[in-house]
Formats: sequence, C-alpha cells, structure tokens
Amino acid sequence: MADTDLLHVLALSGSLRKASFNSLLLRAAASCAPAALHVSLYEPGPRVPLFDEDLEAVGTPPEATQLSAALAQADAVLIATPEYNQSIPGVLKNALDWVSRKKPHPLAAKPLAILGATTGPWGTRYAQALLRHTLATSGALVMPTPQVFVRGAQGALGDAQPDAATIEALTRFMAAFADWIAFARKR
Repeated sequence: MADTDLLHVLALSGSLRKASFNSLLLRAAASCAPAALHVSLYEPGPRVPLFDEDLEAVGTPPEATQLSAALAQADAVLIATPEYNQSIPGVLKNALDWVSRKKPHPLAAKPLAILGATTGPWGTRYAQALLRHTLATSGALVMPTPQVFVRGAQGALGDAQPDAATIEALTRFMAAFADWIAFARKR
C-alpha cells in the first residue's frame, strides 16, 4: 500500500500523565489498526492554557493553534479519555473549548472515535457519553459502536503490554473505525 493510500488518524489522549493508561491504550489501538490507517499520537498532548476570552482577544495561543492545525490536517481523530469524577477531564474539555473557536471548526464532519481506560470498575462510561455530547456541537462524526471501556487498566494495560481481551477488543474497534472513516468520507 502506498503512503498516499494511508489515512492519517490523529490520536489524542485526555490525560497529561507521563505514564497515562489512555496514552498506552492509544498506542495499543495503533498497533491493532488495519494497514490502511496510520495512527499517530499527538505530542505533547492537549497542553493549552486555560480558555479565556481575554487571552483569545490578544491572540490565540500557539499551543491551541498547533492543536487545531493538527486536528484539521488529520483524516480522522481517535480520542482516549480517562474519567474524573464521572466526567471529562478538564484538560481535554479545555482543549476542545479552544479548538471550537477556530473557524472552520477542525472537527466538523471529521470521523472520530472515542475509547477510554480507567483504574476503576466503570470504564469511562460517563466520560465517553459526555464527550460524545460535547463533540456533537462541533459536527464531528462520532462512531456509535463498538465502544471500548477498559476498566482495571493496571491489569488490562500493565507494563505497556495489553492483555489478550484488550487486544481483541481493540482489533474489532479499529476495524470498525476504518469502516466508519470510509463511510464518513463517502457522505
């Protein structure tokens, strides 16, 4: 397959932690992706200043401009989110708030998938539901199913080596995402 045939998927972790389970999950998802998808993790992560219209009036911070440009250039976006207090992490919501100010919106009509990992027993269900709600306002085309909720992430993703059940779920998820991207591109 030629490089021109590859679809670039930008992977964005909702965690800034160096040993983030969600960054590990994205790397594992990339290794399970079909050959047609090139998945790259957005570095340095969603490190943007707190959204402030006064700051915006002076000029969009370069970190927010860089994130918006990376999202706009991607063919599709994959977001892995932890769950904090049954919600979206502040760092991820803040990054999306900055991105939402760009016109045209870099996520409008963009195929997108969400997954998440947590050390707790519920597997990011609430965070993913709220993230879907937030992304709906951007016009992103969020894949409805399958969904991946990794709970007990220490065991499922321990030592950067996902367990067999996680690999199986990610392989199905990424195959479905490739199909979702193809469907969205035909719209």
